[in-house]
This record gives sequence, structure tokens and C-alpha cells, in this order.
Amino acid sequence: MKKTYPIEVDCANCANLMEQATKKTEGIADATVNFMTQKMIVEFAEGADPKDVMKRVLKACKKVEPDCEIEL
Repeated sequence: MKKTYPIEVDCANCANLMEQATKKTEGIADATVNFMTQKMIVEFAEGADPKDVMKRVLKACKKVEPDCEIEL
């Protein structure tokens, strides 16, 4: 299942680092963070709970950029 989330990211490099961190998160099959559109497209692994997974994604992204916000 794919979902799109608005994300607040300050630079293209941070967006790239957040994308990498998201892809390493358990329950994520694939992810793309677009700095220009301020959107994150996430493909969840089969059987994953999107709300639970996105909490872990937000935590991983905050390690890259502490003021990052993802509208869950």
C-alpha cells in the first residue's frame, strides 16, 4: 500500500538523508522524499501497520533534522 504524506524539510540533502533513513525503517518497502513538493511517498511492506510504521519513520527523520514534521 502506498501513501503520500506532507513533510517539512529544509534542504535537498536533508530530504535525501530522510529518504535513506525511511527506507531502512522496518515495515517500509520503498520511500521517496521530494524536497521541491515537500511530500513523502511511502510504500508499506505487506502486513505492516501504517500508523505504527510512520511513528518510527518520524523518529528516524528527526535524527536527521530535529525540527522535521510529517503530517500523519
